[in-house]
Amino acid sequence: MNTETNNNGNVFKNKNFLLVFLGAIVSELGALLYSFAVGFYILEISDNNAFLQGLYLALCGISMLVFTPVGGVLGDRVDKAKIMYVCDYLKGGLIIAATVLMLVFRESQAHIVILFVLGILGNAVSGIFSPASGALLPHIVEEDKLQQANSYFSMKNAFEGIIGIILAGILYSALPIHILFFIVGASFVASAISEMFIHYDFTPPEERLTLKVAFADMKDGIDYLRTKKAILAMTFAVLFINFFIAPVTGNFIPYFIKTDLASAPSYLFDNLLTPELWSSVVSVFFGISSLLGAAVMSALPQKEKCGFSTAKKLCIYAVLMIALTAGYHILVSMGISINAFLIVLCAGGLMMGFFLSLINIPLSTVLMRIVDKDKLSKVTSIISIGSQGMIPLASVLAGVIISSLGCTALLVFCSAGFAGTALMMLFNRHIREI
Repeated sequence: MNTETNNNGNVFKNKNFLLVFLGAIVSELGALLYSFAVGFYILEISDNNAFLQGLYLALCGISMLVFTPVGGVLGDRVDKAKIMYVCDYLKGGLIIAATVLMLVFRESQAHIVILFVLGILGNAVSGIFSPASGALLPHIVEEDKLQQANSYFSMKNAFEGIIGIILAGILYSALPIHILFFIVGASFVASAISEMFIHYDFTPPEERLTLKVAFADMKDGIDYLRTKKAILAMTFAVLFINFFIAPVTGNFIPYFIKTDLASAPSYLFDNLLTPELWSSVVSVFFGISSLLGAAVMSALPQKEKCGFSTAKKLCIYAVLMIALTAGYHILVSMGISINAFLIVLCAGGLMMGFFLSLINIPLSTVLMRIVDKDKLSKVTSIISIGSQGMIPLASVLAGVIISSLGCTALLVFCSAGFAGTALMMLFNRHIREI
């Protein structure tokens, strides 16, 4: 393993880690700008069609799900850095090409078709990219610095949630959509250039990759995972967590902003903030607390076991989600005060962001430590399939629930799911093993 650092140094002294970190900042800021813009833009050009927005999210999720196993096989057989920069070049090129088509075909229906095709193709590329990027850190970072490295990545994500969302709200309000998309495409290209300079010890397998070998690799990853009951238990827990959190961030918040808030005769700071910028404000509060949680984890020693303590933190997260649901029903659905709910939403974002860092970082670190490095891409892809597999269904279901029953019903559904998942983790004996 080429770590280019020493046991006593900070992980940023590792050139490979620094390149990965900087490349991720650029590309993920671009991805954040794109996901923010496309979510609101589809609602804007489809007259707030929540089902269409849910269908878009579902098709994107299915596309990533189908190609993630391919990424898992390639990630253990091909230089992971090469996979990453090729995929980033492809994503940047696809976004730029789609933007050109949107300038040529200016009808709303054409833009919807272009965005759907781009979402499907782009997420197929992301499905190949994710297992390689997720398995790279143990190859370039020493084992005793994995929690520190994961914490810094979590801090990066939180920082992007603060700066990126503010920037996204400002740019979406100030710039034509095609200029914003050009910026996103260029960010992926810039990230790819950075990733081309990542080097680590890699020996390709002698066996030539064929379709038969690829399926055998997938089976090998599944067989390996079956021997790790604790990881399997964690995978099922993450599956349900993602199933119930995706509708809140992907469906509820954009719909609340575009309907409840945008249609209100007045709202908090309406002379300064557009409804879209309020979405940025909520994300900023979430990002600040995530950053704080990641900073705390970066300074703490790695623990051998974190499953049970993580389950207790998830119970707290479930309680916060129930409180958010009650706040929306009382303050918005019953028409008491949309301003009060905006405050509740920001306060909830502060607390949820902090606990999410305390949940995600230890679990990611344990996974990287206990899985064999030559199987990590395959295992990562399998876990990704498990955790992401229900999201397309969740997105479509959320769109149907909002359209037919309203946002309160969706939040009740998600809160109940969170509470059940938290209790399942708390009393699962295999979770206590990790």
